[in-house]
Amino acid sequence: MLEVDGLVMTYGGFRAVDDCSLDVREGTITGLIGPNGAGKTTLFNLIAGAFPPTAGRIRYLGKDITGLSTDRRFHRGLVRTFQIPHEFHRLTALENLMMVPPAQAGEGLAANWFAWGRVREGETEVRRRALDTLAFLELSHVAGERAGNLSGGQKKLLELGRTMMTDAKLVLLDEPAAGVNRTLLRKLEEKIAILNRERGYTFILIEHDMEMIEKLCDPVICMAEGHVLIQGDFATVRSDPRVLEAYLGETVGDAA
Repeated sequence: MLEVDGLVMTYGGFRAVDDCSLDVREGTITGLIGPNGAGKTTLFNLIAGAFPPTAGRIRYLGKDITGLSTDRRFHRGLVRTFQIPHEFHRLTALENLMMVPPAQAGEGLAANWFAWGRVREGETEVRRRALDTLAFLELSHVAGERAGNLSGGQKKLLELGRTMMTDAKLVLLDEPAAGVNRTLLRKLEEKIAILNRERGYTFILIEHDMEMIEKLCDPVICMAEGHVLIQGDFATVRSDPRVLEAYLGETVGDAA
């Protein structure tokens, strides 16, 4: 589904991403781990199209998207979330979801004057879909609450819900566990697993919570200093001495 080939991102003389290559298979939940400063979020920004790479190529669903804008990638089903949720805090949870689907009839001034029936039908359908999404996420009780008043875990669930209001195929999740209490984290894990298993979503998941990575992800990719150290199942990656050195700054011999 996704092929990253030799990506480089430089800031002055610093290489945040350094000749990074990886593949993501359709239907997987791929875990992306590594110490702070490894280049994980910069890689996400490159894949999502936030800025162009200094070098390298990105292929998605068999096509080169290296030069595509963020919105064109979004319309092809490549969407992302953020470590700090980007909700519209003055809008309700329901309104946050309803504004996501693109090309709604009500966005056009002329349609509101001359095709108000079509606008109303479209809004009714979007509202139904948003309510269904809130029900799936077990957030129906906060549908009318301003999103800015939600807890950290509820905001992360809402952010996941916003991806469900699109025709998402590949979802980049940036540290979904950050700031989430353990109860809501288990619920978030459950929803991600269901979306993957029953609705065909493919995920790439940046996360420092190794329990979450172990539960959800196969394969797991470990990055350090801007490039991929190792890719494999969780047990293989966890036991690799290069991973220990990247996280702790020590070799197996030093640790012993």
